[in-house]
Amino acid sequence: MYTRKWMLAVAVIIAGCATMGGYQPTVDPYNDPDAARIPSDEAECRELALHASGGTARQTAIGGAVGGLLGAAAGAAIGAASGAPGAGAAIGGASGGLGGGAYEGFSAEAKFKHAFQTCMRDRGHHVLD
Repeated sequence: MYTRKWMLAVAVIIAGCATMGGYQPTVDPYNDPDAARIPSDEAECRELALHASGGTARQTAIGGAVGGLLGAAAGAAIGAASGAPGAGAAIGGASGGLGGGAYEGFSAEAKFKHAFQTCMRDRGHHVLD
């Protein structure tokens, strides 16, 4: 029970660290005939990118759950060989949950940035990052 609470707390922290809401692309307005539309296009592209990426918190939670289950199974198998399947499952579940949650969170963040930048470029803006 203690391990589950710890895994949930760490997953929430990872989700908070890998939030997509703070990303702001650098857009060069020089020679941009549609420079006045940059703020409205950014707002629209942010919403589209959030939808396209699936959301960091949701993906982190899914990755944490799947990683935790796989880690617990592997840990229980390894722990059974050494005579402590419960401890092996707990350790495997915690490490698998952290790894899976972090991987999925960062993957969703990368998808978000790519979708955001592509959307802005497709609208004719010069995105630098």
